[in-house]
Amino acid sequence: MSTSICRSRWLHGSTLSSLSSRTLPATSSHISRTFATAIDPSPTSAAVKPQRRTTTFQDKLNTGPSFGDFVGGKEKPLTPEDALELKTVLVGPEGRKKQITRLPEWLKTPVPVGENFKKIKNDLRGLNLHTVCEEARCPNISDCWGGSSKSAATATIMLMGDTCTRGCRFCSVKTSKAPPPLDPHEPEHTAEALSRWGLGYVVLTSVDRDDLVDGGARHFAETIRKIKQKAPTMLVEALTGDYAGDLEMVKMVATSGLDVYAHNIETVEALTPFVRDRRAKFRQSLAVLKAAKEAKEGLITKTSIMLGLGEKEEQIYDALRELRKVDVDVVTFGQYMRPTKRHMKVEEYITPAAFELWRQRALDMGFLYCASGPLVRSSYKAGEAFIENVLKKRARKSETAMATAAGDIGIGAKEV
Repeated sequence: MSTSICRSRWLHGSTLSSLSSRTLPATSSHISRTFATAIDPSPTSAAVKPQRRTTTFQDKLNTGPSFGDFVGGKEKPLTPEDALELKTVLVGPEGRKKQITRLPEWLKTPVPVGENFKKIKNDLRGLNLHTVCEEARCPNISDCWGGSSKSAATATIMLMGDTCTRGCRFCSVKTSKAPPPLDPHEPEHTAEALSRWGLGYVVLTSVDRDDLVDGGARHFAETIRKIKQKAPTMLVEALTGDYAGDLEMVKMVATSGLDVYAHNIETVEALTPFVRDRRAKFRQSLAVLKAAKEAKEGLITKTSIMLGLGEKEEQIYDALRELRKVDVDVVTFGQYMRPTKRHMKVEEYITPAAFELWRQRALDMGFLYCASGPLVRSSYKAGEAFIENVLKKRARKSETAMATAAGDIGIGAKEV
């Protein structure tokens, strides 16, 4: 028994010694424990690691401008010619690259944000209302909706749904031969929403509804009447279609209580067949503006022209002369901007200086007001502010004249 126990101890001990000799590394006779943050004085930790080979990117970065060059203000300011120079870039896969023109700096706008923008959008969705600002992807939506208060904001309400029966080659509004039926509650909802906002000036527009007998004119006129009932002092601008040339429908809208009648010719006469829907004609638009002017005394008429579609200078002059013949009061010029690749391309980016030149020319030709700029649209905030002042001045003059006339009548009655 004792012999077997001794033998097992000997085997066990030899196995442990052999394992320890194979697995435990050789250590120095003196072992000391250190903290994790302590610096190991051993020579192995002080060994210098070999440096990596400098990459090509680092070489380019080192030979380029330093941080001081960016913040030191050493760069010379750009000349007006350089600032307005259009920049191009090649895009696409290898072998199929194509050159495109980058959007000029003067056409770039901020992304719409802010509490006021969100409030207006929520109000519109809650009442199932649409705006041309959203549907037509207007670049000024941040400026018009993002004011300090709702009363300072401008939103162009689009009546009769968000689907048009026409397909103009510049417009991003949805199209269909058979849009949904009209919402009979829309006039009341629109008037209620606008009266809540307390706006001083509002713009109404609509899609074309060639599927309706009256083109939607009665619906439009009813909306204006509802607004005037709820907010008598609110000034209303109506941007209408051509109602397929039915001038009786034009007169119905013009005499519904609005203050400004707008209808856009969009482009010069020579380009109209290529830009607008085939049912929209230049001469027909002139007839609409003339009929509206004759329907109501003192009514301001307004139109808009897009530039950058390939029009010639003399063609623009001809269009302005034709507008003055039918006594149009206000004209606006804006840059055409391609909504998607499915729409007609931009032929030219007009510079701000050229827009200012056309503004001066329009005023010299006798227009009451002209808003002209790359980002100007028919429903433009600055233009509306000017027209609002004109209308208020006219109203004050009319009240003064009426008061004077009443005073004269009273004096005459006393003398009698």
